[in-house]
Amino acid sequence: MSTVKRSPLLLVLVAAHSALALGAGTSTPHSRGEEDRTWRMQAAQRLIARADANSLATAAALRFEGRSANAKPDPSALDLPSAPDLAARASELAPQNAGIGWLRLRLCAETPACDIRDAATTMRWVDADNGAVWMPTLAAAQDKDSTEIDRVLADMAQGTRFDLYWNRITLLMFDSLEKAPDKIPGRYAASYATRLATVSGIASGEIIPPFAPLVEACRDSAAVPERRESCLKLSKIMQRGDTIVAQMAGFGIEKRLLAPDSKEARAVGERKNLLLWRMTAAAKFDMPLLPWLKNARARARLAQMRANPREEDVCIAILGEHRVANQPANQQ
Repeated sequence: MSTVKRSPLLLVLVAAHSALALGAGTSTPHSRGEEDRTWRMQAAQRLIARADANSLATAAALRFEGRSANAKPDPSALDLPSAPDLAARASELAPQNAGIGWLRLRLCAETPACDIRDAATTMRWVDADNGAVWMPTLAAAQDKDSTEIDRVLADMAQGTRFDLYWNRITLLMFDSLEKAPDKIPGRYAASYATRLATVSGIASGEIIPPFAPLVEACRDSAAVPERRESCLKLSKIMQRGDTIVAQMAGFGIEKRLLAPDSKEARAVGERKNLLLWRMTAAAKFDMPLLPWLKNARARARLAQMRANPREEDVCIAILGEHRVANQPANQQ
């Protein structure tokens, strides 16, 4: 199997790593059991009643049913506003909150018949330096001519950051559930560990956009100098992104645009391997052998997430906390 064919699977595994490290899988509509669906709708109802921006945004994430038009409707959710509507209300209450704006854009992009234009425009206004805010627009441009794709890629490459707000949104949801413990049913939010595992799983399934449109747009850009330049510039921005999955996608895009045996390609491979090593090494400390240590480890990760917006920096901080070097011994 080629590297290109393996890349989507690798990105899925990386995207899920935070949730898996804490004992939860990604939360997708297709994998939810009835108990999970019922809990999500009950929790969403209680959060909607609180009516503040963070509670409504969390309710939107819980309410989200996915792209599948054939999904069986949840009877308990029929009287609730839709996920995009809840996210839009949250964004209206906190118009400068980029994390809420991104959640609104992602949920709309994944909901059939939801028009992303207003949410996308808002995000470009709120966080103009973030190249990632163009991702849904790029995906929508795949059915248009190459001129539109080139324009969007050029706009993305003008950014200085590539943020998906992973830590920010995960903490927002965690705190919203924690602030209403007497109103939120147990099991999925009964402790630090289960609450963090729950919201990490939701984040894995909802806030990370599909990278396939971007990868495809850049795959054959070698024959188009302007597009190649945009893709190379964007790939380097992505490599400094706030999520490991975005960094990995950035490494993959750049490596495919370089000569396979070049010094530059080898350097990209080394940086990618170092990132994976840090992720794997840090994740080991999130899986304590003794069950009663899970809450302590969850609190420790939450503290690092609050202090470090980037996932890689969280990994480095966790390694430092345990006096472990942030790179393999053979690279020190």
